[in-house]
Amino acid sequence: MELTYLRTFCEVVSSGSYTRAAEKLGYAQSSVTAQVAKLEEMYGAILLERSGRGMIPTFAGNNLLPYARQMLALSEEAKGMIAGGDRGVLNIGAIETLAAYYLPHRLHRYRLRYPEVQLRVQPGSEDGIIAAVKDKSADFGLIFDVTYRSDEIIALPLRQEPLYVVIHPEHRFAKEAEVASNQLANEPLVLTEDTCTYRRQLVHELKAAGITPRIDMEFGNLEGIKQAVRHQWGTAFLPRYAIEEELSTGVLTGIPLTGKQEKFYIQLIYRKERKLSPAFEHFIAEMQR
Repeated sequence: MELTYLRTFCEVVSSGSYTRAAEKLGYAQSSVTAQVAKLEEMYGAILLERSGRGMIPTFAGNNLLPYARQMLALSEEAKGMIAGGDRGVLNIGAIETLAAYYLPHRLHRYRLRYPEVQLRVQPGSEDGIIAAVKDKSADFGLIFDVTYRSDEIIALPLRQEPLYVVIHPEHRFAKEAEVASNQLANEPLVLTEDTCTYRRQLVHELKAAGITPRIDMEFGNLEGIKQAVRHQWGTAFLPRYAIEEELSTGVLTGIPLTGKQEKFYIQLIYRKERKLSPAFEHFIAEMQR
């Protein structure tokens, strides 16, 4: 019963609302409220409080949260191992571009083999995904970066991907084989959020060339960036896997930067001590295809 209360507590924290948590869990709101109250009684502390942003964890709630997530993850892991790994929930953290352009057809193939496994994709920043894998709230993470190294985490490089300066086909750079950093001086840029690893790569290259980037627009969504370039509002910097369709149809043009930049890889990460059921091993194999 305590695991049920902990799951409800975590859902209220994630959704920021008793009402949304009840909808997600399929409970009446009164049941969610009662379960949180029971948990507070068990631990002898107030765990949630109301703020302008909805329900947020108190100091005690924040202390409990990582333990609650670990207990729930261990419970799912135990269920999966006992059942041969062919049922339960598989939590996957992924940056937005990989969640949209790399995962879908691989998850579809995986579901054909393991239809009883519920797949839960949690988009987020790279730092957030790594933290989720470490605290066991995610079983696997998908990141796009230079080679990741950690004593706690296994990072499997799945594929190296080039990064392109992305422009409209009528842009003045369109006939160039490469674009030099100094050519981007005063170029209006349409970029991802500042936590994005490949955005940081571009900004680093420009600053190394003595150029202050002119960032006219920022989007947290790749489709917004691509639409902005299609309307000739600016120039983007994106991995090839995010624009393959547009490149093949000629809607957008991608040109590499000159020079030798660090290589970026799509990487699958998971905890070193993670026991891999057959279902999890098959998931890894699908990601490597």
